[in-house]
Amino acid sequence: MESPETTPTPCVSAVMVSYFTGPVLARSIAALRAQPEIAEIILVNNGNFAGDVDVAVEGVGAPVRVIEGQGNVGFAAGCNLGAKNAAADCLLIINPDALMPAGGIARLLADSAELDRPWLMGAKLVNPDGAEQQGSRRQVLTPWTAFVEATRLYKLAPQHPYFKRFNLHTEECPDQVIDVPTLSGAVMFLPRTDYDAVGGMDERYFLHVEDVDFCLRFAKAGGDVWFNPLVEVIHYKSSSRANPVKIEARKTAGIIRYFHTHFSDAYPKPFLWLVDGLLWALFGVLFVKRAVVKALRLIGFRMRVGGRGLERARALARRQSER
Repeated sequence: MESPETTPTPCVSAVMVSYFTGPVLARSIAALRAQPEIAEIILVNNGNFAGDVDVAVEGVGAPVRVIEGQGNVGFAAGCNLGAKNAAADCLLIINPDALMPAGGIARLLADSAELDRPWLMGAKLVNPDGAEQQGSRRQVLTPWTAFVEATRLYKLAPQHPYFKRFNLHTEECPDQVIDVPTLSGAVMFLPRTDYDAVGGMDERYFLHVEDVDFCLRFAKAGGDVWFNPLVEVIHYKSSSRANPVKIEARKTAGIIRYFHTHFSDAYPKPFLWLVDGLLWALFGVLFVKRAVVKALRLIGFRMRVGGRGLERARALARRQSER
């Protein structure tokens, strides 16, 4: 006689930090509600168009609690705010533009069940076409690895350990759960007590680098960081309407803060200053490039509009002369 199927016990609080996410927010929430292990969804509303959140939270399934009124406090502070209000034993931090696959939470729970030390687990982030996404699994970010990436020294000797790249998505993806130094903050799964034990996210990082910093602090505190390739989460990057130049500026400032926080004793100050200057120089190149592209688009638009206006004026003149 077959035993009746048991309904999974809801034991996971999902935390989303949303800032002008757009229509994909509703899809992300629906994907979480399809996971029977989700006890609640805590949506930290850092700013969205009127009505977008109301539409996104409609439907049946796990309750959605919206935290708002705090303004745009950034990703790290938003995660901490959500975690503070979480009630379940496990915490899932997930981007509002990430789609958890069917059975994804059950798999994360099963693969972490035997872990005894403090643990943090991430998923395989993929683009909509199924290709593994940059940032899904990474090395420890150090001033040297940043220098290698910025100067593209990895092209000189791709297999040399001194020139290993920060992101590992170009390497063959493992077929089982493995330990990695760094995960993406787009999907982080861990016991709520372990999150609290390391003080949560460092709120000095407004956007970007807080996940890199969290993984390093988590490992330093004796925790293990795991990458689970068996859970593929589609991640629609750049869904937010935030200014991309401001995002890159915050990212650059965050990386420099991270280096001076964790590596000021391990690296000579002149080298850190060199890396700082190189990172800001790269940001300057990006800023100029975006400004030029924007200017060219504006000029092209005006030329097209002007051309159409001239054609309309000539057509009107012809019609008047024919009368």
